[in-house]
Amino acid sequence: MSHLTKDQLTKLRASLEERKAELEQHFSGNGAEDSLLGDSLILSTGELSSVDNHPADTGTETFERSRDLSINTSLSEELTEIEAALARMDNGTYGICEASKQEIPYERLEAIPYTRYTVEHAPTSNDIDARPVEEEVMTPPPAGAGEGRQQNSGRFDDAGAWEAVEDYGSASSPVTPPGQDSEDEDS
Repeated sequence: MSHLTKDQLTKLRASLEERKAELEQHFSGNGAEDSLLGDSLILSTGELSSVDNHPADTGTETFERSRDLSINTSLSEELTEIEAALARMDNGTYGICEASKQEIPYERLEAIPYTRYTVEHAPTSNDIDARPVEEEVMTPPPAGAGEGRQQNSGRFDDAGAWEAVEDYGSASSPVTPPGQDSEDEDS
């Protein structure tokens, strides 16, 4: 921690403790970490029955619950990181990258006070395999499948489009079957 001054450490500790208090307030304000999200939909919405609800209302409630769970999970992970950063401050390893053992610049710590890594060694979303798990069991299509399949299907060229539509009549004229002229109809 030699690269951080006492004043810098004081500011960083205050920032961490302030954010920790905000997160703890969030969780205690909701009554519990997951604020009734683990209970049934009927209990969490206060409805006596979900039978009389429109399916869209139930879908909205389900979406809201999953969003709230996701937010709480993210905030819980942030709280854990903050507590770990405060512990690193206490044991003298704060500000040292866990991957490279290099000093983390003060500017980075100021932006993300609970970080454990330098920018170069920070885990990125590229480190996570983002492909859907279903792809592991899917068989690939045969070679050439779909290539040129619909190349000209249902297309009109600009010059012939009106004539093709005209063959079928319009709303202001009687419909004449294709291949018959309107003069044949009069006779």
